[in-house]
Amino acid sequence: MAETSTGWPRGRTTWILGTVVLFGVGILVGVLLGNIWLGLLLAFIVSIGWIIAYESWRGRSVGLYDRDDDGAQL
Repeated sequence: MAETSTGWPRGRTTWILGTVVLFGVGILVGVLLGNIWLGLLLAFIVSIGWIIAYESWRGRSVGLYDRDDDGAQL
């Protein structure tokens, strides 16, 4: 019997929780700085980094070594 998929990728709940926490911290920083919009902007910028890092961590090639790709060769 085939496995049925719910359409909800594994790990998405953790990503959403992390994003909500980041925006909460952003609002708190905004309140401390006296400008909530600045806090939300900072939270948005950090959340972009969060999604990139999280998806990279979940990727299948974490720790993959490619001797021909060290970033210095053109």
